[in-house]
Amino acid sequence: GRNGLSPKTGSSQYTFQQADIDALPQGDNTAFNDVLLRAPGVANDNFGQLHIRGDHANIQYRINGVILPEGITGFGSALDTRFASRIDLLTGALPAQYGYRTAGVVEIETKSAYESGGRVGLYGGSHGSLNPSLELSGATGPVNYYVTGSFLQNSLGLENPTGNANAIHDQTQQSKGFGYFSILPSATTRISAMFGTYQGKFQIPNVAGIQPDPTTGFTTLNGGTTFDSANLNENQSEVNRYGILALQSTLGDNIDYQLALFRRYTSLHFTPDPNGDLLFLGNASDLFKSDSATGVQGDASLRLNDRHTLRSGVFFSNESVVSNTTATVFDAANNIVMIQDDNPKGGNHLFGVYLQDEWKATGKLTVNYGLRFDRMNEFVSATQLSPRLGTVYQWTPQTTLHAAYSRYFTPPPTELVSPKTLALFANTSAAATPGIPNNPVLPERTNYYDIGVTHRLTPALNVGVDAYYKQVTDLIDEGQFGPAPIFTPFNYQKGRVSGIELTGSYKKDNLTAYANLAWSAALGQNIVSSQA
Repeated sequence: GRNGLSPKTGSSQYTFQQADIDALPQGDNTAFNDVLLRAPGVANDNFGQLHIRGDHANIQYRINGVILPEGITGFGSALDTRFASRIDLLTGALPAQYGYRTAGVVEIETKSAYESGGRVGLYGGSHGSLNPSLELSGATGPVNYYVTGSFLQNSLGLENPTGNANAIHDQTQQSKGFGYFSILPSATTRISAMFGTYQGKFQIPNVAGIQPDPTTGFTTLNGGTTFDSANLNENQSEVNRYGILALQSTLGDNIDYQLALFRRYTSLHFTPDPNGDLLFLGNASDLFKSDSATGVQGDASLRLNDRHTLRSGVFFSNESVVSNTTATVFDAANNIVMIQDDNPKGGNHLFGVYLQDEWKATGKLTVNYGLRFDRMNEFVSATQLSPRLGTVYQWTPQTTLHAAYSRYFTPPPTELVSPKTLALFANTSAAATPGIPNNPVLPERTNYYDIGVTHRLTPALNVGVDAYYKQVTDLIDEGQFGPAPIFTPFNYQKGRVSGIELTGSYKKDNLTAYANLAWSAALGQNIVSSQA
């Protein structure tokens, strides 16, 4: 019943099968984000974070159809390519069942071949790269299982900011684990449990030969200003753990459903260089952020007849977030002082419900239409009713046209909102500019239009073109505004995003090839939140 719960009507889809992953130069040692970079319209920035169709982040991950709750955005990915048997990237104007993070939806289907045994791997290379891994699978009584774990270390954790072959102070260590367990109490029912864990440590790379700027006034530390920037010692640690319990079954011959409970905890801790950051920035901030999310998701599909399939679902989550800062700064008399700014906030609720119909209007035309209602009660409260309409037309056996419209409601990433108490930093080297407000981050509201065509030139060669346009109110973007490389969301009052993607793929015998060309322009005007 999985396909009955995951329609792709009207949206653009790019698929990586197991064979596609195995054919990559690094195979399943390839970082998860690097796999997605093979898809059209996907790019990464200096910190390794993904941008899809002009959006920063705004990506939703699903494992076997269950939404993975939002995690704190760091340098590393909590997901491991090894446990995926198939990865689908959905973009464009999505059906009503997809909400919240809509620049791209990454659907991961986990491995489910339970041959008894396992595999041990060791991969390595330049920059001290070492990546051992382990996979185990099999069955114990009625329980099938698949477990994998890996460890990665190298001396090029982040992009090298120097022109040298080797970076300065750029070590990373990352460990990942994933487990999947399932039992079939009947021929039409599956109960499954999944868990994942990730822990990453990163050094922040340095550039040698930079001296503190005497015009800043931060020149009295230890009676002098000499500090070798190559010796800065800033570090960041990240933790991401999640668990999912899901029941999937059928009722009669025409109803499929899935009910899932989930729990996720993520944290991020940035530790500054106490002396160096004071001299270079006037602010040595020790930052800790954490997010705990618990919720439920239910989806069902009803096949009314050969022409109509109804789908509906509900989603609810509750988040508790912590944003703590211990800042060492200079006061007005150039004395070193410490300021503690703690901002825990519980009771952040997100609720959504949808109903949609997949209508096979003719033998060639399929229409997917529906409504979605969302409500958020976080740092602000807001609701929206969002219509969706998608069409797919099989013009010829080789040519498929699609066009769609979606109204989107995108809450700000609660775990990244930074509610600083600005008054605590008045008359210090970390003070905000007087008179600048610090309004709360608002949800983004979007009208999204998408049109495209795919054509099979030969049995081995497929080509496609897709164009999109977004008209946005309260456009959400993210930026680094403090001394720590942690992103903070903010709103532009309005924005628009447009682009076009060309893609081609070739598969014949032992040869596979692909080519993408994408252009995107994202424009925002007038910052209206997190201004300070």
